[in-house]
Amino acid sequence: MTNPSDPFSASIIPFEVPEQMRAFAEKGVLQARDSYAKFKDAAETHNSTVEAVFTSVSKGASEYSAKLVEFMKANTSAQLDFAQQLFGLKSPAEALELWTGHTRKQFETYTAQAKELAELGQKVASETAEPIKASASKFYKPAA
Repeated sequence: MTNPSDPFSASIIPFEVPEQMRAFAEKGVLQARDSYAKFKDAAETHNSTVEAVFTSVSKGASEYSAKLVEFMKANTSAQLDFAQQLFGLKSPAEALELWTGHTRKQFETYTAQAKELAELGQKVASETAEPIKASASKFYKPAA
């Protein structure tokens, strides 16, 4: 039973939605579903791209750190060998000759190591950018 003083208890009056309104609503729902599917695909692609970038960065950082440790060991060993050789010298002329040779050799070593680290850094940066380039090429076609 309905209570005339209570507006919420009134019976619902049935009505029909016009066909044009129904078609418009259905078209909107289809477009929303299509947009959601495209967004979902793009998000999944970008997630895999980000994952590939982080994997590449992690691998590259490990390689770079390992190379730094290798160089540190080699340079420390060279310095200790130099110090040991200095203790066995008998004249200032021998010391000067040893010092000059060691300095020249270390300068060449440091230059080669810096070059190797720069190449490794460039390689890591290039490998890290590769997944981003691949992902971007899927979405943005080059202009003809």
